Amino acid sequence: MLPQNLLSQERKLKLRWFVTLSTMPLLGVLTAFGLVPESELGLKPAQLSVEEIILPVTLTDNAGSQRFWRTERMQRGDTVVSLLQRLNVDDAAASQFLRTAPDATSFRKLPTGTEIQAETSASGALLSLRYLSADATQNVLTKEGDGFLVTQQPAQLERRLFVRTGEIQSSLYAATDAADVPDGTANQLVEIFSGDIDFHHDLRRGDKFTVIYEMTYNNGALVDSGRIQAAEFVNRGQSYRAVYFSPDDQRGGYYTPEGKSLRKAFLRSPIAFSRVSSGFSNSRFHPVLNKWRAHKGVDFAAPTGTPVKVTADGIVDFAGRQGGYGNVIMVKHSGNRYTTVYGHLSRYAKGLRHGQRVSQGDVIGYVGMTGVASGPHLHYEFRVGNQQRDPLRVALPTAKPLSTAHRAEFQAASARLTAQLEQLRDTNLAKLD
Repeated sequence: MLPQNLLSQERKLKLRWFVTLSTMPLLGVLTAFGLVPESELGLKPAQLSVEEIILPVTLTDNAGSQRFWRTERMQRGDTVVSLLQRLNVDDAAASQFLRTAPDATSFRKLPTGTEIQAETSASGALLSLRYLSADATQNVLTKEGDGFLVTQQPAQLERRLFVRTGEIQSSLYAATDAADVPDGTANQLVEIFSGDIDFHHDLRRGDKFTVIYEMTYNNGALVDSGRIQAAEFVNRGQSYRAVYFSPDDQRGGYYTPEGKSLRKAFLRSPIAFSRVSSGFSNSRFHPVLNKWRAHKGVDFAAPTGTPVKVTADGIVDFAGRQGGYGNVIMVKHSGNRYTTVYGHLSRYAKGLRHGQRVSQGDVIGYVGMTGVASGPHLHYEFRVGNQQRDPLRVALPTAKPLSTAHRAEFQAASARLTAQLEQLRDTNLAKLD
């Protein structure tokens, strides 16, 4: 049975796209019955004959055959006992098995936030217990005779496509929230178009977006907000479109409907979305040093611990503490022609080391306020040779275009998705509660 909120979402989609008004006439049948005394019909009085028939006794226990599903999430400080209580499980044998059996070790070490589903009888006996692990394996505990059995099964994943459209009134994230777009999908939207749109400076009231994205479910429960399949962003009256394409199940990417790659050699920002607290300048008043000096980078204000992504493929040239930068990472790109710098970090990604290869979008560190900093933020520099450039304004090279061999396949997929974007461009979807 699908949870109520998922049923509600399904109804919303149906209401948004398919409105069918059906009217059926009400048919009324009027029947008259006449009752005549038995004596007036000339019939003999009826005689009542009673015969005892012995039927086999069948015992039914409807309550005992009923099964119930309940879903909970692991909370900080949870134990097996407290979790079973919230799942309405009243089963001493199951509790003992989960607390002591070697096969049930994974159930005792579930990360906070893990969703668990329990099947119980009406009396609270545990019939099955299951959760989805990070590697998309379903771990299942089932009642077997007088004991329990733990198995691992491939998850039955279901992918659904969702369509949302919105208009910016105050900020991008306010608009995506109003359109019921997941944060992960909103972040993808920024990454896809960040090479063409400066989301820190260029957004205007009235800008619009339309996004087609997939969501992954397991047993009716949301597992992941997946990849954007197609999107359009209208910024200052200019339309930007993107279509995802993965030839032969190879590493995919986003392209314009004409087949031009949208992937830039460098991302504009190393943080998914944040406020620029200080821009690139040849002269600014330093809030800590209390004097005027050049600021050869961009500061992104963000809470301590915010993930920092490397903006391009490269090799870690330095990871350590250095002067006013505090904890800093320096990455070399494109045969040492370019260097990116990430300063004031609170910590580095686990295992990060000098000489390590990193790929665009990899998390390499976390925002902090080490070194000379008045508050938590990321200091980001973009260097060409040894010359610092404004990372928000410098022209960024593009990735390789789509190969000729896959162009026909791409055009077929692109035509279908862009047709949907065309249809939805001026659609204002009402939000149904």
